[in-house]
Amino acid sequence: MLIAGFPAGAWGTNCYLVAPAAGEECVIIDPGHQAAPGVEEAVRKHRLKPVAVVLTHGHIDHVASVVPVCGAHDVPAWIHPDDRYMMSDPEKGIGRTIGMPLMGELTVGEPADVRELADGAQLDLAGLRLTVAHAPGHTKGSVTFGLPEAADVPPVFFSGDLLFAGSVGRTDLPGGDTAELLESLARVCLPLDDSTVVLAGHGPQTTIGQERATNPYLRQVAADRQGRGAADAPRRGM
Repeated sequence: MLIAGFPAGAWGTNCYLVAPAAGEECVIIDPGHQAAPGVEEAVRKHRLKPVAVVLTHGHIDHVASVVPVCGAHDVPAWIHPDDRYMMSDPEKGIGRTIGMPLMGELTVGEPADVRELADGAQLDLAGLRLTVAHAPGHTKGSVTFGLPEAADVPPVFFSGDLLFAGSVGRTDLPGGDTAELLESLARVCLPLDDSTVVLAGHGPQTTIGQERATNPYLRQVAADRQGRGAADAPRRGM
């Protein structure tokens, strides 16, 4: 499997191109602010043919290059319906204070072909099978993408802004909710194998095992789950 990733733009948002191998079709994940040149460089370097853009959520640092990238390769963009409005009206999702300094240089709007993601869906794209998990908390429409173990790589988890190395996504933007984010961590992340590679929306690569051991948020939800399990367990008679 080939995964070519790079940070782009003012927010350093990670964009990923994923393909079974060099010279084949690929999926582009989160082409954000100023990501288009990096996408084209990776396409040329690895001789890739993009077939789709898939988005972990609608914040402008993850979707700012969707229109030019989809237009250049005539491909659809996939996004959860709860976040779709942010492509055309990013200020509603990220706020004027954060968004306005860069609004003049951004291409906002929807590409010609937009398709909606659903929880539990399996996307068969570019010879890959991406499993979609709805994971609200950072935004209402945040999702993650999972790839099963392949011959040369362990399972891979594209977490968007749900889970980072040692941290989680902020919840102080419109649509953010701490309780929802922690529930998503428990439901989506805790069941994953320790070997699962986490490729987040920002920052370095990590694994679920590393995060289970060191991430205070994941440790909190694991402890909460254990506590509820012990409390709910039937008591044996003496």
